Amino acid sequence: MTTALITGASSGIGTVYARRLAARNHDLVLVARATDRLNTLAEELRKAHGVTIEVITADLTDAAQLNLVADRLRADPPIDILVNNAGAGLSGGFADANPIALENLLRLNSLAPTLLTTAVLGGMLKRGHGSIVNIASALAILPEYAHGIYAATKSCVLTMSQSLNAEVGPQGIYVQAVLPAATRTDISKVPDVMEVDDLVDAAMTRRFHARAALPQLHAD
Repeated sequence: MTTALITGASSGIGTVYARRLAARNHDLVLVARATDRLNTLAEELRKAHGVTIEVITADLTDAAQLNLVADRLRADPPIDILVNNAGAGLSGGFADANPIALENLLRLNSLAPTLLTTAVLGGMLKRGHGSIVNIASALAILPEYAHGIYAATKSCVLTMSQSLNAEVGPQGIYVQAVLPAATRTDISKVPDVMEVDDLVDAAMTRRFHARAALPQLHAD
C-alpha cells in the first residue's frame, strides 16, 4: 500500500480525493482545520475500505502548524502522493484589501503548497517515484476575470508545478496541476457548473493513465 497526504481534506475537492484514493487502497493522512469533520471522514473511510488513516489538525497559514505537516511528509511511513488542495478565496480587489487577509491568502494558497512540496520531494527522489498534485485554478491563466490576488496565488501554483515537472519529472516524479474552472465547492456555489466528483475523477483518470509514461504536467 502507498500513502497519500491530502490538505484541505475536510470538504470539497479534498474530501473527494480522500474517498477516491481510499477506494484504491491507499492509506491516507488527512489535513485540515476542522477536526470533527476530519475524524468523521476518517471513520467512514476506515469502515468502507479498511485503510489506515491519520488525522492532522492544522491551519496552514500558521508557520508552526505548517511545519508539523512538513515534518510528517519527511517521516515514515513515507508519503507517496501529495495532494496540495487547501486553499481559499478573498472577495474584493487590491484597493480595498486588508493586508492581513492578503498575507494569509498568500500563505495558504502559495507558500504552503510550495513548502510542503519541498518537504516531500527529497524522499520521493530517493525512492525514485512519487506523485504531487497541485490544485490551482483556471483563473491562473485568466487573471483578467478575477479581482485581487486570488488568480495570482493560483498562477504561482501553476508555474511552480511546471518548473517542478521540468526538474523532477524525468526522475520518476509525477507532477499534475489541476485547473478547475467553475466548480461547485465551498468557495464557489455557482449553479449549473461541474460537480466536484466529476472534476476529481477527470483529474485522476489523467494521472493513472499517465503513470506508464514519462510523467507530464496536466492542466485539467
